[in-house]
Amino acid sequence: MKKLILTFVFASAFSTLSAQTKTEEKTVKNTNETYNKWSVELAGGVNKPQRPLTSGYFTATPSPFVVDLGARYMFNNKFGLKADLGYNSFEGKDNSASFDTKYYRVDLQAVANLGRIMNFETWTNRIGLLGHAGFGLAQLEDENSALKDRMGNFMAGVTGQIRLTNRIALTGDFTTILNASQNANFDAATTGASRGFQGILFNGTVGVSVYLGKNAKHADWVTLVDQNTIALTDRVNALETMLIDTDQDGVADYLDLEPNTVSGVMVDSKGKAIDLNNNNVPDELEGYLLKTYGSATDKSPLLNNNELITNFINGGYVATYFDFDKSTPTNVSTEGIDFMLTYLRNNPTASVEIIGHADEIGRSAYNDKLSTARAEQVKSILLKANVEASRLNVVAAGEDTSVEKDSELARKLVRRATFRVK
Repeated sequence: MKKLILTFVFASAFSTLSAQTKTEEKTVKNTNETYNKWSVELAGGVNKPQRPLTSGYFTATPSPFVVDLGARYMFNNKFGLKADLGYNSFEGKDNSASFDTKYYRVDLQAVANLGRIMNFETWTNRIGLLGHAGFGLAQLEDENSALKDRMGNFMAGVTGQIRLTNRIALTGDFTTILNASQNANFDAATTGASRGFQGILFNGTVGVSVYLGKNAKHADWVTLVDQNTIALTDRVNALETMLIDTDQDGVADYLDLEPNTVSGVMVDSKGKAIDLNNNNVPDELEGYLLKTYGSATDKSPLLNNNELITNFINGGYVATYFDFDKSTPTNVSTEGIDFMLTYLRNNPTASVEIIGHADEIGRSAYNDKLSTARAEQVKSILLKANVEASRLNVVAAGEDTSVEKDSELARKLVRRATFRVK
């Protein structure tokens, strides 16, 4: 019975030793994400002059045509400036008195990316909306006379966007223009000084925006995360990581001195399995083993060729450990070899692979040879214990990259030889 307990002392101890906790890497978020800021915009469409118009003079509703050309610069993904040129043509409708006038303007406007302000990205990444408003200068000319009426203007509008690619977007715009100090009517038939913003003109256009720059996206379509939001998210993620309980024993890993306790056994406040008799086997597990596998004789069925033992061995729980750059097992880890010797003696038809491992320190070619030497050393010990060579096969696993290379403690876990029952 004592041999039974010692066997599982070894298995349980190295079950804990061979486990490790992987540290989650934080994704560094770049709050100064680079994006393109310039765009060129071309649009054309229709217009409707509302007033002033002389009685008997009017245009179609709407009437052609309008051309706009602009250049826009965004300071960030929400606000920018736009400079643009505009051309409108006004002609009398069929039953209107005949006239032919042209309207030219140049404006500087502030632009607000309403799509980003209203968080369109929460439901679409293809549709956008811009608002724009500003002041400029304009001139009305009559094709049938020398009239050139200069005026100031104020304009405001909204522009819908459909992103086709990262370089091109379709646009649809509606703009209202108010003219100040417009002396001539849009039809040029009559004049009369008009102070204030008395002239009203509506424009509707469709067009394209071409985004300039070397970066992947334009400011119109970039979503920037506030630094405070990122900091808060990182803190929440850190707390969630701290609360991870790998072995589900009710003690978070960062407080757990034994983060891979056998499932289902009672633990103390520090996550260590309760072991009142200090034999390194949790009391609950020890009681179960004695009850399930115990025998009144020295021959215990535990070491027979059953699924439980095979899974223990093939799962890497039976292992022999080595010091750095050494191929001789450490004094405290020879129990793994003793376990396999007992297993092979009790199961004469079984054979095993001896798998050598090394840490990542040093050249890979050297570590491959070292892992082979470790497995060969274990084989040599078993051969001296009269195990037939035909039952032992050496496998070199080389470097084990499953633990943090910079952790000295973690590297101890992978300088080992494990076994696989065949």
